[in-house]
Amino acid sequence: MGFAEVKAYFAEKGMEDRILTFDVSSATVELAAAAIGCEPGKIAKSLTFMTKEGPIMIVAAGYVKIDNPKFKAQFGEKAKMLPPEETLTLIGHPVGGVCPFAVKSGVKIYLDNSLKRYAQVFPACGSGNSAIGLSIAELEMLTEYPDWIDVSKEA
Repeated sequence: MGFAEVKAYFAEKGMEDRILTFDVSSATVELAAAAIGCEPGKIAKSLTFMTKEGPIMIVAAGYVKIDNPKFKAQFGEKAKMLPPEETLTLIGHPVGGVCPFAVKSGVKIYLDNSLKRYAQVFPACGSGNSAIGLSIAELEMLTEYPDWIDVSKEA
């Protein structure tokens, strides 16, 4: 999985032409913000964890970190990030390109409240040199998220 699957996903939605690709890496929040020309908070980073229920993804603003007590209150367990090789296997995208689109079946996606301060955010598109600009309403529609959650703190 990766960029090709995400591109096909957006083609089905009539949004393929909105995908941005870069000649430089966008694999970190800082690199993506520089490539796009936006503030780091507008980068919608996708963080992956293993829970008792299976793999989950939390999409959060680029400037935040996961708050462990909030995570435990939300999910009833300690946050355990997936290592890179498991992220690719369980989520379907390589680290640096992880995004909430065209993920493997069974991955639950949550949107963190930190994103709500922005009108537009930029998640990756399955590779370390791609992104797409989406409104919050579009992000909600495209991710089939079950809930907005509050599990972050400012870095």
